[in-house]
Amino acid sequence: MILVTGGTGLIGSHLLFRLVSSGLQVRANYRTEESLEKVAKVFSYYSDNPKPLLDKIEWVKADITDVANLQGLFIGIEKVYHCAALISFEPKDYKILEKTNVGGTTNVVNLCLKYGIKKLCHVSSIAAIGPSKKDSLATEENEWNETKASVYGLAKYHSELEVWRGSQEGMSIVIVNPGVVLGPGFWKSGSGTFFTYVAKEKKHLIPGGTGFVTVNDVVNAMTQLMESDIQSERFILVNQNWTYEKLFQEIASRFGVEPPSKKLTPNLLEIFWRLDWFRSHVLGKRRKLSKAMARSLLHQETYSNEKIKEMVSFTFEDMSQTIDFCCSAFKAR
Repeated sequence: MILVTGGTGLIGSHLLFRLVSSGLQVRANYRTEESLEKVAKVFSYYSDNPKPLLDKIEWVKADITDVANLQGLFIGIEKVYHCAALISFEPKDYKILEKTNVGGTTNVVNLCLKYGIKKLCHVSSIAAIGPSKKDSLATEENEWNETKASVYGLAKYHSELEVWRGSQEGMSIVIVNPGVVLGPGFWKSGSGTFFTYVAKEKKHLIPGGTGFVTVNDVVNAMTQLMESDIQSERFILVNQNWTYEKLFQEIASRFGVEPPSKKLTPNLLEIFWRLDWFRSHVLGKRRKLSKAMARSLLHQETYSNEKIKEMVSFTFEDMSQTIDFCCSAFKAR
């Protein structure tokens, strides 16, 4: 049997669909009934009758930060996909990021060791790779610099250290570092907010850019790596190094709207993150734009995908087809 943590997220829900569609026995944890509805919605994008597939999943209510109620998840498990994580770039969230992403991963690694799990696939992020240097692509061997990392990047990097510890203790592991993951179903978070933003015909354009990848590419890479003999390796999963302008243009063309075109200048971003700080500290609002995030948006980050292509002969799918699919799903939501 296979265990998927974080099965109610974007990557996890798509991974669950792939696994159960392949006839595999799967167990997954969840925290709320509402989160299960999101999984059902994702399944409905790919199946006219998703209920039989959903019924094949053995759901267990468990929080990865609570090691006591995690024990039962690992009984009878051979392989683990660890997708569970909190995503936040809010500096105030650092402690909860450490608790969830680092502490949760510590619990998963320790239980994998305790129950003799054959292999663990850990979902990290390019945020744990760090920024690329001028005129060069960031690789898996990128020099880590904590001073340039976001709080999310710090937590994901420290999470990886826990997985490497498991490797040193004899566990077979692989780590994937996806870029910004494009896929349908979560329109109020992550990359889904890009589709919502463009659909509302917003005018301001984010400068800079980063690495993008489709959710199906991430799932394909994870399952191929888990079925291979490869271990103790990490892999950047990036299909295209696009500017945000390029992504917004692609989405806008499907929606038949004008793409955002008023590029935010460095001065405006400096003003916006300060106003956002004021909203947070004086008015009690949740941060949307931290200082580190504002400054990172000014640059085009670029990442190499050569390692995954060479080691497993991996082929990335056409991103335009995924954007077509996401836009159709968004319109029909």
